[in-house]
Amino acid sequence: MAVPTRDEILRKVKELNVRFVNLQFTDILGNIKNAAVPVQQLEKALSGQVMFDGSSIEGFVRIEESDMFLLPDLTTFSILPWQSSADGSTARLICDVLNPDETPFVGDPRGRLRQVIAEAEEFGLTMFAGPEAEFFLFQVDEGGAATTRTHDQGSYFDYSPIDRGEDARRDMVLTLEQLDFEVEKSQHEAAPGQHEIAFRYADALKTADNILTFRLVVRTVAKKHGLHATFMPKPVFGINGSGMHTHVSLFRGGQNAFFDPDAPHQLSRTAMQFMAGLMAHVRGFTAITNPLVNSYKRLVPGYEAPVYIAWSEVNRSPLIRIPARRGVGTRLELRSPDPSCNPYLAMAVILKSGLDGIKRGLKAPQPVNRNIYKMTPAERQAMGIGSLPGTLGEALDALAQDEVVREALGEHIYHRFVEAKQIEWDIYRTQVSDWEIEQYLTVF
Repeated sequence: MAVPTRDEILRKVKELNVRFVNLQFTDILGNIKNAAVPVQQLEKALSGQVMFDGSSIEGFVRIEESDMFLLPDLTTFSILPWQSSADGSTARLICDVLNPDETPFVGDPRGRLRQVIAEAEEFGLTMFAGPEAEFFLFQVDEGGAATTRTHDQGSYFDYSPIDRGEDARRDMVLTLEQLDFEVEKSQHEAAPGQHEIAFRYADALKTADNILTFRLVVRTVAKKHGLHATFMPKPVFGINGSGMHTHVSLFRGGQNAFFDPDAPHQLSRTAMQFMAGLMAHVRGFTAITNPLVNSYKRLVPGYEAPVYIAWSEVNRSPLIRIPARRGVGTRLELRSPDPSCNPYLAMAVILKSGLDGIKRGLKAPQPVNRNIYKMTPAERQAMGIGSLPGTLGEALDALAQDEVVREALGEHIYHRFVEAKQIEWDIYRTQVSDWEIEQYLTVF
């Protein structure tokens, strides 16, 4: 992609009657942060001179070292369709975060991903990723507050012409296309009120940017339709949760490095080593790709979510599936991530783990072509099939023991992330739930 110049950006904002520019970045947890500047301040912003208080952002810096600067990435310039009118439009630029001395801030998730991408480039490799992000659309109450009441009783691939969710999803796709997304498909998912929109793969950094934009578009358009969109992994007990299956491939010099027509399964040594790296480190990076207490309500048997660390070409019960396409489309599908994750950190730990498999020449186990959910514990143990962490607490323990994943995050992000998540886990595990009252109050 050709990088636009500052002059081209300034010319565009005049042609498009831009009145404000949103400078966006994320905190460590993946929440979008935004500083809106009048267009008259855009030249200053493009020079990285917009300052903000980093001590007020989750996981950034202490109050005594709070000054931080935003440096826009000019390739991310877009007009926000829902904030455009005859009176003027609003543009956005996604930013990297800098220290006062203009060096990259070690706590910037986007910056951490850039560093891992640079490691891959030393091997001549570029990672591409294509996410399949699922979400729920729920009704709101009379006061506009979110509920968990669905607007339909649909199931996988259902189509209901009078369904508000279908109308909302159509408008989401149209809005994404206005933002230059190439949407490949959209559909009703397995659970009532659940949807998926899949967009074309891109390099890891652009994919992370796209996930950020995608979540913003989905929630904004849903609100316009009187619905609440949530990327919470398991909002309703007893039905499928929302995942973000992530298709991953490596390219070297324009060629898909995962494809070897003469190898078993037509998967190259690089592909097998990358996959082995994912399997070796998945327990360590699950806290990043599945960062909520609620994430582990999805990662249970029986609802098509992966629980067991294995791979296959022919079934969807393992952690990793190899889609049938070969040649330029050769890829692996990592099925464990969910859409609540920080996309920059998720891409960073996935790439770093796979690279470790390549560096160390790790060997992937044999594929498992049986339904793992129906195996006994003894059968799984005999085949060496491990399990993902069962709780956020267990995932944080696994993260602490994985030096490769910690290196991907950097010590600053690692410690701030764990601190925030340990508080979340401790609050959750000390709560007394309605279920406990119902089960135990009159029995014991």
